[in-house]
Amino acid sequence: MPLSHRRTLTHHLIEERRRFPQASGALNGLLLDIAVACKAIARVVSFGELGDQITVAPMTSKASGFVAQPTNSRTLSSLSQDIFLRINEWNGHTAGMVSQALPYPIQLSAEQPRGKYLLVFNALEGSTSNDLNVAVGSLFSILRAPPDLAEHPRETSVSDFLQPGTQQVAAGYALYGPATMLVLSAGNGVSGFTLNHNLGEFVLTHPQIKVPERTQEFAINSANSRFWEPPVKRYVDECLAGKSGPRGKDFNMRWIASMAAEAHRILMHGGVFLEPRNTRDPKKPGPRRLLSEANPIGYLIEQAGGRASTGRSGVLNMAPNDLHESVGLVFGSREEVERIEQYHRQPLQPDQGLQLFTERSLFRD
Repeated sequence: MPLSHRRTLTHHLIEERRRFPQASGALNGLLLDIAVACKAIARVVSFGELGDQITVAPMTSKASGFVAQPTNSRTLSSLSQDIFLRINEWNGHTAGMVSQALPYPIQLSAEQPRGKYLLVFNALEGSTSNDLNVAVGSLFSILRAPPDLAEHPRETSVSDFLQPGTQQVAAGYALYGPATMLVLSAGNGVSGFTLNHNLGEFVLTHPQIKVPERTQEFAINSANSRFWEPPVKRYVDECLAGKSGPRGKDFNMRWIASMAAEAHRILMHGGVFLEPRNTRDPKKPGPRRLLSEANPIGYLIEQAGGRASTGRSGVLNMAPNDLHESVGLVFGSREEVERIEQYHRQPLQPDQGLQLFTERSLFRD
């Protein structure tokens, strides 16, 4: 098949780097290695339940809390994690890594070259739905390593990774669906690439993605309605009230339950995604991991002109306190997210009703 007019990911990154003549190219190298990992994971996922028969060499990095499994007993999730680690441990671009599936940072062995970036990833998000043959994905976030770590190599500590989302230098996701896509940003907007299997390369198919400013679609898990806080109930009630309600228009409700797929739908068609803090566990601030889920998705959404929030304030401004700290997450079309934040700031008025979620609830058991 002849080359098309479309740029490959490599070509795109080279063009972007030319905007910064002083750049070393290390970030490009890391992004290309992540792309290789995503291509390998796409192959594993495409085998479905047969994926556990694919051989992946064990990693050599020191991952505290990681217990290697025999090849024939690995899940697709553990295989995907091994792929991410294997491909990124020897590239010389990272100083350390964090996997959502492991409790502590992954340490590079002494003989491995060190780089100036930290990599946080969720190798196969949504993997609990693998048996349903629906779209799943990989999420990643890239941070700068502290200067002392680059100058005097040492083992990474938890505190090295506790940076707010505004400090990300790049982030993205791969989506494994009917087509495999890689969507990323390095601080200059959001671009989407589709895997061309004939070339074995990601090619640019969606340049400068923008979240539509207005929407008539929202995504939330209505099974949790009894645990929603009043501002969230108010927002959903108003959407469900349709044209006769205060919003004056009909809304559609969606729910995919895969973070990469939810983000992709909103980037392509607009909408708002809500997985907010709820009262099921009052001590838990939310259901999504800040570093490995909320930050990379929030970075992409805001680079595309949308907004990412805890429901109360911008999620990217949060200073993490723990590697696996969880938060509520609301993201999508800016106008809708800001409305939800406004409802959290306003006291609930008696005439706001919440009829759909009272004793005569639309979702009553």
